[in-house]
Amino acid sequence: MPKIKTGRVNYPDGWELIEPTLHDLQAKMRQAENDPNDGKRNCEALWPIFHITHQKSRYIYDLYYKRQEISRELYEFCLEQGYADANLIAKWKKPGYERLCCLRCIQTRDHNFGTTCMCRVPKHLREENKVIECVHCGCTGCGSGD
Repeated sequence: MPKIKTGRVNYPDGWELIEPTLHDLQAKMRQAENDPNDGKRNCEALWPIFHITHQKSRYIYDLYYKRQEISRELYEFCLEQGYADANLIAKWKKPGYERLCCLRCIQTRDHNFGTTCMCRVPKHLREENKVIECVHCGCTGCGSGD
């Protein structure tokens, strides 16, 4: 979650271009945090939060690495202020992790037998017509090379 803004923050050049999108995603995040989770499992209540965090990080990542539309100063500012997840972006830069949905899917301590999440298995290697849904984040498949 971004730090509380005060009047002392100096926003880098280009901030006004990405500010509306980040504020919209932040409003969605607040709504997801305040939504009642009646009838949902505890882990299912967190899925929208993981999804919005992924969206914000992917937006910053695409602007800086894919489209080169923002400066390094603005990119680092977004990471420092908590608008994007620096660890998730670092994984996206590595081969095989380009579509990673969250960091919990690759942490072996959260899974049985020390493996990664089932959503990391490429679709062509799964059993046919079997729908896999990640318990941690709700993704249906983030394995690269589908």
